[in-house]
Parts: sequence; C-alpha cells; structure tokens
Amino acid sequence: MAAALQTNIRTVKVPATFRAVSKQSLAPFRVRCAVASPGKKRYTITLLPGDGIGPEVVSIAKNVLQQAGSLEGVEFNFHEMPIGGAALDLVGVPLPEETISAAKESDAVLLGAIGGYKWDNNEKHLRPEKGLLQIRAALKVFANLRPATVLPQLVDASTLKREVAEGVDLMVVRELTGGIYFGEPRGIKTNENGEEVGFNTEVYAAHEIDRIARVAFETARKRRGKLCSVDKANVLEASILWRKRVTALASEYPDVELSHMYVDNAAMQLVRDPKQFDTIVTNNIFGDILSDEASMITGSIGMLPSASLSDSGPGLFEPIHGSAPDIAGQDKANPLATILSAAMLLKYGLGEEKAAKRIEDAVLVALNNGFRTGDIYSAGTKLVGCKEMGEEVLKSVDSQVPASV
Repeated sequence: MAAALQTNIRTVKVPATFRAVSKQSLAPFRVRCAVASPGKKRYTITLLPGDGIGPEVVSIAKNVLQQAGSLEGVEFNFHEMPIGGAALDLVGVPLPEETISAAKESDAVLLGAIGGYKWDNNEKHLRPEKGLLQIRAALKVFANLRPATVLPQLVDASTLKREVAEGVDLMVVRELTGGIYFGEPRGIKTNENGEEVGFNTEVYAAHEIDRIARVAFETARKRRGKLCSVDKANVLEASILWRKRVTALASEYPDVELSHMYVDNAAMQLVRDPKQFDTIVTNNIFGDILSDEASMITGSIGMLPSASLSDSGPGLFEPIHGSAPDIAGQDKANPLATILSAAMLLKYGLGEEKAAKRIEDAVLVALNNGFRTGDIYSAGTKLVGCKEMGEEVLKSVDSQVPASV
C-alpha cells in the first residue's frame, strides 16, 4: 500500500502549462517519500480540486488534513493538478498526462468534484466526466467504499421518518472499473432501418467479481458480519455470473452471513427498512445509483465520503456529491463530505488511524455544537457557510476529548 514507508525520492518538473494551476506547482515536487524529520512521517498528496464547489471544499479539507497530521507527527507535501472542466479550459483535455503521472507517484489522491453546465455540450471525449473515469482506470481503483451513516445529530434531516432512519449504518462496496461504464462494444450507430441506436455492454470477468467480493467480505467481517450482494440475476447474464462467483467465495468466510437481492428490490428496501443492511456489494452502475439513494437517508449527499482502492498504489478519495455549479463560489457548499473523505484517506490510504479519528471526532463536535450548512439546516441550529463550517471543524481537530455520537 501507499502507506508503507518509502525512502526513494523522485523529482518531477511540472510543465509550464500547469504553472498557473497553483502556487505549489511553480516548483518541482517530490513524491513517494513517507520519511521526514526525526519523529515525523511525510506523505505526498495530489489534490484534484476540479470544478464547481470542488476547489472550495478541497481547500478546507487540505487545511484539516494539515492540522490533524501536525498533531500526530505527520507532514504532507501537497501538489495541485487539473482535472475535468478546469483541465479542459487549461490544456484542452479532461485528464492531462501530467495529472495522471502526479497521481500515480503520490501516496494518495484527494478529489473535489468535476463537471458543470459550461461543458455540457462538449463532445463525449471532451466532457469533464471523462476525466473521472480515466483517473479511476489509471489508478486501477476497483473497490469503492461508500459509507452511509445516519448521525443522531442529523436524524431529523433525513427525508425518512425518524423510526426508519435512526440507527442506519451501512457500507456500499461498489465495483468501480468494470461493468457497463467501461464495457465494449459501445457507441451510437445507424441500423438497417436508418434509425440511430445507442448501445453499451455490461461485462464482468470472473477475476473482477472475485476481487471486489473479497473486499466486501473482508469489510463485512470488520463490521457486523452481514453481506448482501445486489444483482439482476433474473435478467442479466453478467449478474448470473456475479451471483455464482460471490456465492462460491462465501465458503471462505463462514463468519459472514451472505444474502442476495435483486437491484430493484434493494432500491425499495433501502427506503423501506435501511437498517436491515450492513454491507452491500454490487456492480458499477447499481452501486452508483444505490449509494446515491443511501446518501439521502442520511439527510444530505453533502455528508458522504468515499474511498476508492486498488491492489497497490495510491487510493482516490472523494465526496460522492457533484460539482453543484449553481452554488459554486457562494460559500454555500457543505465541506463535511470532503473532510470525511480526507479522514478516509488517512485511514485507508495511509494507515494513519489516529489522525483520521481526530477528523471524524472534529466533525461530530461541530455538529454537536449546532453548526449546519444549508443542506442539513433545521430549526434551532446555526446556519453557516462553507468556510465557517470548515473553521469550526478545524477548531475541534486538536481536541483530545472523543466526540459523543
């Protein structure tokens, strides 16, 4: 893993076209060095702010990372690189090769959000979203962990009744680099009747299913020991193989209770009785949809982080929300999902669990103290903007007293 100590240092010069991205990119950056001054560890983090509210929330998460790290003997070298619409405007492609190189040579990657109305009419290969798919493929991050927990402080922010939402704590393990988003053949063509036809391919090889299933079994083992595999095996051949492979692996995890559910039923059950779920494993497209649905149970998509992991190399950590161009630059964004993504970066990407716990506790303290951005605001709480919410979390990071949930 990227968290392992490494003493080899490489110097990479950033091309002139990127020097306008950030002050940090004006000088050469050093990567892959987890050894610093005596008693300190140092990691290189690639920041991909992206578009819309991305730069706002990433800036705050960076400050929180620095504060938590400094209190736990960890130092960071940050370098900022373009992706998505920002990269399109800068160099004409959604994911420059220099961004890929920087990401691969870092210890972890923190992404904000990409996309916006400005680029909606671009050709497909020049859409910001293409950069997101490309960075996932380049880093080979096949396992996407998306927790959805209803915090007691926010139970009334959920659109579900209190008795349904209270106590929800589930993890969606989404396969991230296969399935219909990447399958070939794909495209738009004209058939024999002269009519346009769009087509995509849902395809999974056995090894792709096995590796995500193992991650899910291991995750469930560390939680409450229940794993629900979601598919559409009554219709799709890819899902028939999915269920077959997941079932076969279950014998290796006798301590985990495995169940299966069709995706349409799973979508219904998430709303009807979400507490029945502990860990969910599913394919790329189903995981995309179900994790967004689960986010609304928690009260806001602005609260949920994610971690995308590979067999080796740096992980990709990002909030699951979009770029929200309608509120970009207005100090209205909720930075908590990105801050919690930074905590996942520390925990899953670098193995720095103490620093991660500081951030998680600081978020709870800010919520306990009644601070709310607009998406989670309710009567009797204090409405604050993106910056002030970040400041409140920063104030609490150095607290040695565990936050009550």
